[in-house]
Amino acid sequence: MTNVIHLRWKLDVPDAQEEALCTWLEEGGSSAFYREADPPRACYAYFPPDQAPPDAGGLGAFPGVHLVEAEAFGDEDWLVKSREGFGAFEVGARFHVRPLWDETPGPQGRIDLVVNPGLAFGTGGHETTRLCMVLLEELAAAGRLKGPVLDIGAGTGILSLAAFLLGGQRLTAFDIDPDCGPAMGELIDLNAHLLKGAKPYSSFVGTLDDSRVTGPYAGLLANILLQTIQELLPRMADVAAPGGWLIASGILAERTDEALVSLASHGFQPEKVLKEGEWIAILAVRTQA
Repeated sequence: MTNVIHLRWKLDVPDAQEEALCTWLEEGGSSAFYREADPPRACYAYFPPDQAPPDAGGLGAFPGVHLVEAEAFGDEDWLVKSREGFGAFEVGARFHVRPLWDETPGPQGRIDLVVNPGLAFGTGGHETTRLCMVLLEELAAAGRLKGPVLDIGAGTGILSLAAFLLGGQRLTAFDIDPDCGPAMGELIDLNAHLLKGAKPYSSFVGTLDDSRVTGPYAGLLANILLQTIQELLPRMADVAAPGGWLIASGILAERTDEALVSLASHGFQPEKVLKEGEWIAILAVRTQA
């Protein structure tokens, strides 16, 4: 039997270069990219067996980015390699996140979320996801998660699941990536121990212009790139209820002013900014139309 060869790049990536590098890697055929949650927070890019990687010389276009190691490995090592660098961690005051192969439950009093970090975005490990979860905790404590809530670019659906477990109601999650449909279903299955048969949210693969996006929504979640947020803001303003909140993340701290101006110019008044590392999340409120 032929042993299928996979390829993984280990990279040293400054936070400020992560967004642009992710785009370049995806265009070059990378099937997944993630950063370790713990120091030294190395980044890993995976390339499927039938995909040649881009020319590593192209990394020179990204200041501070270095290829530490290019490693080829066979099918028998795939699970081991995909699990390296991802352990359990706590988020905010309420959540404990662990990979599916770790059977040790979290500390008493924390919500024990189980994720599959192998090849999916939205596992709680990135700063932007953690910041969004902290803001959801604050909204829940203030009684502001009553819904309906729309999760835009939901990935695995982890933010919708977190919102539901914090008491959120009438949640809808969607993503344009077809792979996210199964990923959302898998996340629900992995957390059956918390859901006890409940359906936390409805989901679909599509865009913000889909007929299933109705509104008005009392809350919007958008943990996506700032450029995409800016493109979608006119439509977000259309579907947001007056007084409704928006959590916007996936934004580099160096672009905070630009993000705040963009939100305000489309009727979203910034209320709070949280920062972790080089990333921010913004809580804003839709002003009266």
